[in-house]
Amino acid sequence: MGRGDLAGAAGLELVHGVAQLHPEDAMFEAMLRGWQAQQAARGLREETAGKRERLVRRFMSFTGEYPWGWSAGHMDEWSLCLTSEEHLAPSTIRGYQGCLRQFTEFLTDARYGWVTACEREFGTANHPVAICHEWNTIAHLNHYEGNPEARPFTREEMQRFLDYADDQVDRAARSRRKGALAAYRDATLFKVMYGWGLFSRGQDRCKSGV
Repeated sequence: MGRGDLAGAAGLELVHGVAQLHPEDAMFEAMLRGWQAQQAARGLREETAGKRERLVRRFMSFTGEYPWGWSAGHMDEWSLCLTSEEHLAPSTIRGYQGCLRQFTEFLTDARYGWVTACEREFGTANHPVAICHEWNTIAHLNHYEGNPEARPFTREEMQRFLDYADDQVDRAARSRRKGALAAYRDATLFKVMYGWGLFSRGQDRCKSGV
């Protein structure tokens, strides 16, 4: 398949033979249209593509530069701002970085022709480059990165919890005191909630005494 045949290619998005009043803005908007087309061709939802576009616009506003002027230094500065000023969670920052990585990888992919288009329009020194690298982005090292107090149980922890609930039934039955039926009810309830994916909702109900 030729480069011009790919959804999102510069050859399909740029208007040829017309002098643009604001060529930088026209190039940037064409890049975004191309990325939208490329994502649609991959089956991504319009809502997802729209959120990514807004993030790219936000990054451009932060840098004051067009994509062919972005550098790894801009990513460093933006990531620092997100951490120290906006106090965003590492998982959120990593998601933002991943979005920009995908956008710049799209622009630098020779099959789409955006590097050539920028060099032709703005000079050979002006073209998109990779700005996200291992040393300036957050790696995904943990399965859960939220509040430790609110994280879900692991399979091993859940098994220990259910075993403990069963032990309470046996203990109450051996003691020959009231409580065996209530313990059995609770153990059964926890298993049903876990089996049907209702555990988090059930926890709230149990805490409220329902």
